[in-house]
Amino acid sequence: MNCGNVIKLIVSIVATFAAGGIGSLFTFKAVPTWYQKLRKPPYTPPNRLFGPVWTILYILMGISVFLVWREGLATSSVMIAFILFWVQLVFNALWSVVFFGVKSKGGGIIIIIVLWILIMITIINSFRVSVWAGSLLIPYIVWVSIAAYLNIGIWALNKSNISATDTK
Repeated sequence: MNCGNVIKLIVSIVATFAAGGIGSLFTFKAVPTWYQKLRKPPYTPPNRLFGPVWTILYILMGISVFLVWREGLATSSVMIAFILFWVQLVFNALWSVVFFGVKSKGGGIIIIIVLWILIMITIINSFRVSVWAGSLLIPYIVWVSIAAYLNIGIWALNKSNISATDTK
């Protein structure tokens, strides 16, 4: 791998972890307090699982966007996949801000549905550039599907505990 590709790979992985870091700023504060008190749906994974899973996912996501980026941004299919990746990553971080930071279970549902759709569109467009790039995003959409189930379940089970932001 040439020096330019090494830099692209590092930037891709660091940028995905940066988005995760932004989200975790809100998550870490809320998990032992607000989130701990919420009723959760069946099959909620233990809290200790989330960190390692997201670490693996951010690595896979970074590699995926690198595989797209290394194809060059001159063709529209590459540019579309590349831009979609970064847009969905913004929504990834935004979900943590809304759900954990603002403590809006309803707002979290809206963001995670948009995120899920964006991930699916990103996967489809990434597959058009590189089978590996698209494949590496499949565990991500599976995990976000689980997160959507949890978000919806938490909202449904805690309706009497709706925050002020959920009623706006």
